[in-house]
Amino acid sequence: MLVWLADFLAQYLKSFQVFHYLTLRAILSVLTALGISLWLGPWMIEKLRVMKFGQAVRTDGPQSHLVKSGTPTMGGALILVAIAASTLMWGNLSNPYIWVVLAVMAVFGAVGWVDDYRKVVEKNSRGLPAKWKYLWQSVAGLGAAGFLYYIARTPVETSLIFPFFKDLVIPLGVFYIVLTYLVIVGSSNAVNLTDGLDGLAIMPTVMVAGALAIFAYVSGNYKFATYLHIPHVAGAGELIVICGSIIGAGLGFLWFNAYPAQVFMGDVGALALGAVLGVIAVIVRQEIILFVMGGVFVLETISVMLQVGSFKLTGKRIFRMAPIHHHYELKGWPETKVVVRFWIISFILVLLGLASLKIR
Repeated sequence: MLVWLADFLAQYLKSFQVFHYLTLRAILSVLTALGISLWLGPWMIEKLRVMKFGQAVRTDGPQSHLVKSGTPTMGGALILVAIAASTLMWGNLSNPYIWVVLAVMAVFGAVGWVDDYRKVVEKNSRGLPAKWKYLWQSVAGLGAAGFLYYIARTPVETSLIFPFFKDLVIPLGVFYIVLTYLVIVGSSNAVNLTDGLDGLAIMPTVMVAGALAIFAYVSGNYKFATYLHIPHVAGAGELIVICGSIIGAGLGFLWFNAYPAQVFMGDVGALALGAVLGVIAVIVRQEIILFVMGGVFVLETISVMLQVGSFKLTGKRIFRMAPIHHHYELKGWPETKVVVRFWIISFILVLLGLASLKIR
């Protein structure tokens, strides 16, 4: 929105042309989202507390979690508001990628909000029934996939790119829609499963968003993309603004979510953030790299699948509790140690993903 204002003012004062630089707008997006989160955070936490949107804690989990009962949840709404406001301020709103990411965030956020509301306010432990949750996730995922397929300009934009290889590219055709759907819905639920400890999900999300910002910037620049042998996706560079807003909003939320948490993200934040990471990775053609950089999310998801599968087939559990972060807690690791170690793993995996830019 402010880009249009800067265009108008640049007719009279050329210094306003500086707002055309993506890097500057990305930095401003980070700072704006951070400022909004820190400013609105205390007010929103108090509102959630007054409305009795308190987290219910499972009694069969780590006993140290019992003290968290009643802590305000659904705080992910703070993140989404900060992301949306910052993106609308500093993004180029004529770019279709901006709108598809915001639309995905809004729908998945709404699904998460209903799920949280039913659990917390209506005291329905099931929340939103799984069939309805996956239905609306599928509608949003398929809608975004179909739209991106429709606006694709070159064959490479609908091809599967393998990292660490220069020329290993598989044209997907219409199967691009299937892959995109799986990535968006899968990453959404993976981040949601990870959100179980204070600060555990938000920091890996921030790190992955930072790395995707770099991929978006170089993918949107023809010279950089050609030099690095990665797909050039015209207009993808604008996604650096959204990635910046995720970083700022995430760090602002972490200010209140760090141990001991004053507020929890809830499904409203986790489902939306995971979906946003997925759709950005799809646009910049780095689905496999997202799988690598989001390795913590993948590990958490696989641990749940293995636990459920093992129990159904043999009646025995592989882990003391799933997702796997609870397994380590029940082994005696303090919550903060689990969180920080998972952060370290995420940092290493993000660096590995970024290394793919040069190792081809």
